[in-house]
Amino acid sequence: MQVKGRTLASYFSLRFIAAIAGLFLLAAVLIFVFDLLELVRRGGDREGFSLLRVGLISLLRVPQLMEQVLPFAVLFGSIGAFLSLSRSLELVVTRAAGVSVWQFVAPGFFIGLVIGALAITVYNPLAVHLRTWSDDMAVGLFSHEQNFLIDTQEDIWLRQDGEDGESILHARQLADRGQRLVGLTILAFNREGLFMERIEADEARLSSGRWNLINATVYTTEGDPQQFRSYSVSTYLTPTEIQNSIAAPESVPFWDLPRVIELSQRAGLPAYRYSLQYQVLLARPLLLAAMVLIAASVSLRVSRMGGIGRLILGGIVAGFVLYVLSELAKDFGGAGIVPPVIAAWAPGILGILMGSTILLHQEDG
Repeated sequence: MQVKGRTLASYFSLRFIAAIAGLFLLAAVLIFVFDLLELVRRGGDREGFSLLRVGLISLLRVPQLMEQVLPFAVLFGSIGAFLSLSRSLELVVTRAAGVSVWQFVAPGFFIGLVIGALAITVYNPLAVHLRTWSDDMAVGLFSHEQNFLIDTQEDIWLRQDGEDGESILHARQLADRGQRLVGLTILAFNREGLFMERIEADEARLSSGRWNLINATVYTTEGDPQQFRSYSVSTYLTPTEIQNSIAAPESVPFWDLPRVIELSQRAGLPAYRYSLQYQVLLARPLLLAAMVLIAASVSLRVSRMGGIGRLILGGIVAGFVLYVLSELAKDFGGAGIVPPVIAAWAPGILGILMGSTILLHQEDG
């Protein structure tokens, strides 16, 4: 009897995997086509353009874009698997043999957990690295640098320490992977924490523990401003620390997030967004499992009394409501209004409760 149970669970698991993988690949192809057309439109008349280059750029971007699609792929793939089993009367026969709803939902629930675990430990780091390569290939092709790692449209603030004391840096743009700042203002303090000088410079390059400033103007409380073609300020920061401390949360691989959270705090920046991203990734298996339960709540009524269209629509609406709640929670968590742990885990827990409640009502009335 146990052998039959394992065989049935394996069969259902394969059906779930096939449905989810098929829908995921279909969505990836569609996203690749639309993204490729958009890149061709934007860069088709620029020097260095080639269809092969743009195609590779788009192909490397797709895995990261697909991370947002994964919950829907699991939801719709699970709905498709349950409907397929219902139409072939396999669910009817299974239930007639005395198998409860929880027994044939369990394989899909387990697959959701496994997909979520693989998504955060393997797929996410791979997608981030591929997107980084895509950004490197895109440099110089478009009207402005398509930098996924750092949002160069926003001002950059850093707090640093060095041999001469602490200082606060403000720059309009960061380039060369954390080694160059453009449009720079520095407020420098001595070891006792007293203000020393304000420095404005066209740009600064990081080399051997010092910021080498170009066309700097130094303001002090003791005299008139002084002009320098070159000027230097000490720092203990490295290019990697600078890049990681201001990188977009989605650009940091799962395994690097704890270190980036620490670096952000050392740089004097709020770490809410990185903490939230870390918790969101940790909670992803639970969210995907919740999508399977929501899909299961559609299958039972279909197998019993029809009404496929209405029930599928209900499942889709439930999935989208859960997604919207997840995005709202992320917005509140990223702003520090809600603790990141609550913002990240609440949608998955709510989905589990919602799906379980519907299944209990349908099963036991």
